[in-house]
Amino acid sequence: MITEFYIYLALGALAGGFINGLSGTGTALFALGFYLVVLDPIQAVAVVAFMSVLVGLQGLWVVRVEIKSQPTRLLRFLIPGLVGIPIGLALLERINEGTLRIAVAALLILYGCYFGFRATLPAFSRRTPVIDSVVGLIGGILGGAAAVSGAIPAMWVSIRPWTKAETRAVLQPFNVVILSTTICLLFWKGAYDATALLALAITIPIGLIAAQIGITVFKRLTDNAFRRLLILLTLMMGVGIMISEVF
Repeated sequence: MITEFYIYLALGALAGGFINGLSGTGTALFALGFYLVVLDPIQAVAVVAFMSVLVGLQGLWVVRVEIKSQPTRLLRFLIPGLVGIPIGLALLERINEGTLRIAVAALLILYGCYFGFRATLPAFSRRTPVIDSVVGLIGGILGGAAAVSGAIPAMWVSIRPWTKAETRAVLQPFNVVILSTTICLLFWKGAYDATALLALAITIPIGLIAAQIGITVFKRLTDNAFRRLLILLTLMMGVGIMISEVF
């Protein structure tokens, strides 16, 4: 069992770190399945959230120029997202988390299938500050209610005709800040016990190296290829969430 503990944590760190370095999101989707084999759900979420933030900081450095050049664009998503987190937590008392996650998964699958296999991608080019804020708010609400904060923002930014760096300059810091808030809440609940700390000691170095590999691949992608990758990633996110809830 001890050997399995190390193997599953290492595999999760490799998968989650690489996809975060590549796209700026999706760490939980690729890592959580491995972590849940050897950790209880609270510990697994605590570890993947911490690793997501840590490896995400590397991604932030890659697009630091784009973040500085468009701060208001990021804040349109981020501030409503932070407002949405406590709303999502409050909704947990009134809605079924599993049902909500299945509904989000179905939306991601439909979206990914429709846009992911089209010959040409949409290009929603006009400025949409109100929609951006609503998307950020929904992301925060879903993060608090069902731990899927990046799903709707990823859908929205993937159809904007921004460069890959501009897209990442919104998606990556949004996820880092939302997940940092999640870490604080989990710490308050005592999720970072001795087992979680041991898991972090194993996953952090592996995740950081894997993220660097993902960032290297990201730099080689064209803007259009990155948009298509992000759309297909939303499809995979939807399938992953659906499988985790149904089975």
